[in-house]
Amino acid sequence: MYKEDYPSQLLENAVNAIGSLPGVGTRSALRLALHLLRQPAENVHHFTKAIDDLRDNVCWCSECRMISDAPICSICDDNSRNHKQICIVESVQDVMSIEKTGQYHGVYHVLGGIISPINGIGPSDLTIQALKDRLDKAKADCGGTVLSDIEIILALPGDVEGETTAFYLYRQLSPYGVQVTAIARGLGFGDGLQYADSLTLGRSIAGRQPFKAQ
Repeated sequence: MYKEDYPSQLLENAVNAIGSLPGVGTRSALRLALHLLRQPAENVHHFTKAIDDLRDNVCWCSECRMISDAPICSICDDNSRNHKQICIVESVQDVMSIEKTGQYHGVYHVLGGIISPINGIGPSDLTIQALKDRLDKAKADCGGTVLSDIEIILALPGDVEGETTAFYLYRQLSPYGVQVTAIARGLGFGDGLQYADSLTLGRSIAGRQPFKAQ
């Protein structure tokens, strides 16, 4: 592994901090640290303040668990969206990818991951209970009847973990009487939504079909 004798402990500390980011090796971290050192102080302070503000002040939408600047995100707070369509996604990046297509006008629910026993991620590690709480509230608001007018769209990866998560959600949501659909598989096996081009992803959303448990 690349090893450097740093002329400054402060430089070494900065390299170690930058190198802790995913996908950033020691050489890249050193190059970035030296780049920052050459910038005007106000530029670096603006950069570090943006990171501090992100970590300290960002909210997670109390409805959908999307990143937001307020307790309720702009999508959930938009009355022009179809709140009877809830698109279930793995991550915040997936919401951003779907929004870029311009093909979906409902709301979302971010799971924060997918079920992956090999990685120690189970249903309790995801926001599945929060989703059920949303449906319980909707059920109470309409007098306790089944929610046949609500469509749950499963927009999850097409790999084994994604299919396992989709099946688990289908089993958990069936008692609510909701419609459960899944995006059409225009994506390759194992591909994440954030890697799909907007046209392919938009067609997958538009061409969704009723979910069928295998």
